[in-house]
Amino acid sequence: MDKELQQIASEVEGLSEKLTALKKEIGKVIIGQEDTVSQLLITFLAGGHALLEGVPGLAKTLMIRTLSNAIDLKFKRIQFTPDLMPSDIIGTEILEEDHSTGKKFFKFNKGPIFSNIILADEINRTPPKTQAALLEAMQEFEVTYGDKTYPLDKPFFILATQNPIEQSGTFVLPEAQQDRFLLYIKIGYPTDEEETQILKATTGTKKAQLNKVLSGEDIVRLQQLVREVSISDGLIQYVSDVIRATRPDTSKVDYVKQWVDWGAGPRAGQAMILTAKANALLEGRLAVGLEDLQSVALPVLRHRVLVNFRADAEGITSDTVTKEIFKAIQLKDR
Repeated sequence: MDKELQQIASEVEGLSEKLTALKKEIGKVIIGQEDTVSQLLITFLAGGHALLEGVPGLAKTLMIRTLSNAIDLKFKRIQFTPDLMPSDIIGTEILEEDHSTGKKFFKFNKGPIFSNIILADEINRTPPKTQAALLEAMQEFEVTYGDKTYPLDKPFFILATQNPIEQSGTFVLPEAQQDRFLLYIKIGYPTDEEETQILKATTGTKKAQLNKVLSGEDIVRLQQLVREVSISDGLIQYVSDVIRATRPDTSKVDYVKQWVDWGAGPRAGQAMILTAKANALLEGRLAVGLEDLQSVALPVLRHRVLVNFRADAEGITSDTVTKEIFKAIQLKDR
């Protein structure tokens, strides 16, 4: 058993060096935003999807494109628009003719969803019918068209962006679809120093050249290793306590009862544990600590805890609720 642990530790060390190299490659183009980049990498390691929200000009699209350029995987960008149809995403059947026999047949032409990394740009610009075309792919990693099911290549990630301030011609993602995103990442403005560096780096003639430092096989192996990261029964119970505390009907936290309409479901607990494991592995550790759970809690619960109308009026967000829950729920010795 000790030999097996040593082998895993050695493998983790080698892959950690590649993850560090990946961060450096991204840093050639993206200045600052370390937390956002880490959360994107956590999404990859945990095998999920991410929703990025930020005002225009914060390099959401560039960040995802840069990440894909440094990984040796197929990448496709889908620009969501009000007139985009589901067939524009998953593909469609076309009528073809066999020139040797003269017989006609339908052939399925695969859409852009059949790639490893999908940038769903401005996902809230398209109607719910088209947004829903992503649901099966996100959850089952396959696409059904007619009576046939087509598996997607693995690894498979959807990284979606949306603009929080543009309301005209946009469609809010339904809660059921938001829940399919492992993390809901909010991108903030750069610091004074970072903004100065951005202006210097983007207004000259120099263009960064990116190297591919991580392969699809590396990511698949990292996803397997994430599952092997250990977590104590006490921390699992702590996650359960936190998730149950988000639900007004069962919560013992008065703040939740006052300001929350709907709490998180079991998928939130699964997401919190998996992303905490990914965070630990990203830092080269093979065991989850309380700090790992707390570092991923906000992006995990941000779209799964729905505050009521009064909370909206008072400026109370799901992030505020999550912080209050962590104050109220203490880790028990087990």
